[in-house]
Amino acid sequence: MDIFQAFSDETLRKGVLFYYTGYMSQNVIGAMGDTLRHRLEAQGTKGAITRKVFSTFVEMAQNILNYSADADRAHDNRQYSQGGVAIGQIGESFYIICGNHIDRAYQDRVRSKLEAIRAMSPEEIKQACKQQLRNENTDEDELSKGAGLGFLTVARDASQPIEFCFIEHELPAEKVGFYLKAVI
Repeated sequence: MDIFQAFSDETLRKGVLFYYTGYMSQNVIGAMGDTLRHRLEAQGTKGAITRKVFSTFVEMAQNILNYSADADRAHDNRQYSQGGVAIGQIGESFYIICGNHIDRAYQDRVRSKLEAIRAMSPEEIKQACKQQLRNENTDEDELSKGAGLGFLTVARDASQPIEFCFIEHELPAEKVGFYLKAVI
């Protein structure tokens, strides 16, 4: 109980509103989204900010579900993927952080996409989102279900450049920890 109390105290100090780690599925993401939306509305968060926080959370959770190296299929063919997400508030800003393991073979590809987005201006990010939505992107990406639209959407809604890192955990050699942060 001491460990749980210390964890609870630290999350309050860091402004954490919501934290989850474990298996994710469409149903879990939906339930977390409902809880998050209710929490934001209950504290009087403005509609545009609520939409951006919610949208960013959904994009990050879907990223975990679709690309985690720790994914399983249940007997009913539903996908369950391991990862974590935290949403917090410091002052007027919200932060959303997600983490999961990815296949090491994709690390450079993910880094390249995110570095390119970080180098874009807010206007360039908006234009890239519009191009992706109209399927004007000439990048053929067999691995990505949205050819990077999720990362672009997160970056578009963020008030600061998105942050990311890869961390070596005590993992099998073919996996690496991937973490992404956005501030709204």
